[in-house]
Formats: sequence, structure tokens, C-alpha cells
Amino acid sequence: MIEIELLERQIAELDETSFRKLREWFLEFDQSRWDQKLTDDSSAGKLQFLVNAALGELESGRTRDL
Repeated sequence: MIEIELLERQIAELDETSFRKLREWFLEFDQSRWDQKLTDDSSAGKLQFLVNAALGELESGRTRDL
């Protein structure tokens, strides 16, 4: 059995309290990885196209105050 299948089986066998703790941990872990990826991409300039698009919208007058 491969690792993922083993993990799936073990997760399915968790009691409600343990499953809730795992879910909370995983959500925090996933968000942390996403935040790090966003930070890394931003630092590497991979998101500059978004900044450029927003500035273009602003300069052309296609924005409005919120």
C-alpha cells in the first residue's frame, strides 16, 4: 500500500476529536504553505504583472474609490 492510501485509511479511522484536531492542524499548515509560496513568488517578481495591470487600470481612470 502506498503512503497516501495508508494515510487515507488512518484518517478514516480517527475518532471525531482526533479528526477535528487533524483538520485544524492541516488547515493552518496549508495556509502557512500558501502564504510562503505567495511571499516567494512576490519576492521573485512573479506577481509583478498584477501590479502592472492594477497601475494600468488606475492610470486609465478605470478605478473607483471603495
